[in-house]
Amino acid sequence: MKDFSNKVAVITGAGSGIGRALALELALHGALLELSDVDAEGLEGTVREARERGAEVRGHSLDVADRAAVLAHAEDVAREHGRVNLVVNNAGVALGATVEDMTFEDFDWLLGVNLGGVVNGTKAFLPHLIDSGDGYVVNISSVFGFVGVPTQSAYNAAKFAVRGFTESLREEMLAARHPVGVSCVHPGGIKTNIARNARGGGGGDQAKAAAGFDKIALTTPKKAAETILRGVRRRSARILIGPDAYVIDAIPRVLGSAYQRPLAILARQGLKRVERNG
Repeated sequence: MKDFSNKVAVITGAGSGIGRALALELALHGALLELSDVDAEGLEGTVREARERGAEVRGHSLDVADRAAVLAHAEDVAREHGRVNLVVNNAGVALGATVEDMTFEDFDWLLGVNLGGVVNGTKAFLPHLIDSGDGYVVNISSVFGFVGVPTQSAYNAAKFAVRGFTESLREEMLAARHPVGVSCVHPGGIKTNIARNARGGGGGDQAKAAAGFDKIALTTPKKAAETILRGVRRRSARILIGPDAYVIDAIPRVLGSAYQRPLAILARQGLKRVERNG
């Protein structure tokens, strides 16, 4: 897929962040956009901006964890256009909590969106992508698909799983010689609302965590979108976004499992600071 003009592009989580930036970049390239999100207001804003850039676009209220809804969405898009070329399974949520403290409800919620949404979107659209003769799947993992991080066990579980699922899918498409490219995306810190909307922590602690994330996020959503589309054109198996992504990718390669102890020490020091500050 070297050219996005007149390609039918499906993007989940398009109401903000990377999803919105991808939609707006693809609008400039003449793609036909099918955008979804659970955030109606955010989605409306993306649709409006994409139309201002000359795109043909439809917006859909969609919970990617709802398998029946995703399957119906795929059929609707294929019926509308007669084909589907590009699917970006981008929708994601965050949860900050230790294994000891997090609830089963929160764990299931995160996996339903971050992993279930990827599986649902891939399975629902894959037959249409194959039939198109020029299909592509982009699944969003994370640098937390490379290393485990304290208080991020649920997020790690989902993003490691997305990585494995996507790499296996790519191998299957190559083995079967299907005309479908596959990329797994590993963003570092991106200036989005995911930390601000995360579950866990609560109250002022959550606000402080989000503010801290904003300070270390190195990459804009626009830059992330440009990097993803460049990777699609190159049919890159793995797309790293941001200088921090390259550093984090290298850590387990160099240290192996030894990276876990220093992260645990840093987490303990952070907990002590929180206790001192009340």
